[in-house]
Amino acid sequence: MAACVLAANLPDIDVFFGWVPWAPLAMHRGFTHGLVGGVLLLPPFLALLLWLLDRWQRARGKIAKDALPMRFGWLLALCWLGAISHPLLDLQNVYAVQLLSPASERWFHSDGLFIVSPWVLVFLGIGIWRSRKRSAGRPAILALAATVLFVLANVAISALAWRAPLLEVPHVQPDRIFASPEPFAFWRRDMVWRADGAITQGSFDPLVSMTRVSEYGEPVADNMNVPVVRRAAIATPEVRDFLAWSQMPMASIARKGCAVTVIFGDARFSTPVTAGGFQESVRLQDC
Repeated sequence: MAACVLAANLPDIDVFFGWVPWAPLAMHRGFTHGLVGGVLLLPPFLALLLWLLDRWQRARGKIAKDALPMRFGWLLALCWLGAISHPLLDLQNVYAVQLLSPASERWFHSDGLFIVSPWVLVFLGIGIWRSRKRSAGRPAILALAATVLFVLANVAISALAWRAPLLEVPHVQPDRIFASPEPFAFWRRDMVWRADGAITQGSFDPLVSMTRVSEYGEPVADNMNVPVVRRAAIATPEVRDFLAWSQMPMASIARKGCAVTVIFGDARFSTPVTAGGFQESVRLQDC
């Protein structure tokens, strides 16, 4: 249990390395969440630490002499199992993950879950509760199977949502599109896409139509090609790091005399509740 819990959380160790000069490690959901760092390299490192801890505890007489011996092969297998669960779950939400880091900076996402899905917590919570009550593993296994089926069904709904703007009005060809499930009405999607330098927000409900966007707003220019915005994009390390992370960047421009303030945001997190935590600003002179 300790190996699985620690391995499942180990990829988030990158939150402590935002200061390092190597971008793949400094990037949250980068190297430590990828197939190389998070899946291949970190689990053996954790298994070795746990094995050394076991040897140390045995040498100090802290472990009963008749206790079953720790087998490194099985310990490593458990660490790998726990570690794989982390990027697989992160892959399901619109925050996305760099699965191929450091070879590629491409972000992958399946849009299968809201970032904190209450449905998954309910399924797994009931499974644990019933298993403990019955002292049997079957309810937990059924809960896990139900969770997997739930995620796969939601990925299929998101795939329909990705195609909807192409098949029906507004007939656009987005170069980037996200379809985030709502937390409780899991079948509905809050959509955002970028096409021809403009951002559009919309929604998708398969109960209304499986081939078209149920509603959408007017496209809003992302302003990323405006000259003053291009200057601001390389003005500070904070902005450069933000734009390296952002997959749907957009900028607002405020002028006051010769002073220009450029505020960078990400269209995925542009609601009043989330926008403040996903912004960087730069003040320039432009005259």
